[in-house]
Amino acid sequence: MIQNKNTIFQTKILTEIIIFSALSAVLYSIRFTLPFGGAVTVASMVPTMWLSLRRGVQVGIIAGVIYGILAFFVDMLLLGASNIIATPLQAVLEYPVAFGLIGLTGIFHSKKISFIVAGAGLSVFLRFLVHYFVGVFVWYYVYSFPEFGQYVWPAVYNGSFLSVEFAISIILLIVLVKRGTLEYRL
Repeated sequence: MIQNKNTIFQTKILTEIIIFSALSAVLYSIRFTLPFGGAVTVASMVPTMWLSLRRGVQVGIIAGVIYGILAFFVDMLLLGASNIIATPLQAVLEYPVAFGLIGLTGIFHSKKISFIVAGAGLSVFLRFLVHYFVGVFVWYYVYSFPEFGQYVWPAVYNGSFLSVEFAISIILLIVLVKRGTLEYRL
């Protein structure tokens, strides 16, 4: 039986996508829920970010989308449908799209800490923007917080947990890079 090296390589990448997406979803389910909603997880974005740094943006985005779909089901089990779904478009934007953006971490394909921080920062900021705009145009009307305002509350809500998630992710990514655990696809 003759196997093409490219087929073996693609099978290895698909396996990594499945494993790291599942790992992100498991870490996503271990969380500290904040008083007004949102949650800080146990570094759930790190496996997807690490895979994006290792295999590139395309693989990272695919892993992020799968992670987002799995996160949707985790939230359905933990929070119930009425707390996470306002409209089908909102569910698509906040889960597969927003989580898929985590895959952009590998955009600056480098082992330099500054590039890793920049890539992770960009991906988390874009994820924040998606959640922010959904908060402004969907969630504000579902859970009206007039004392904060339509544009302030989504920033506070999403920024409160994503900033902590970003800090945890950066610390762990730096440790992974310094320990030499990040192998590149090249």
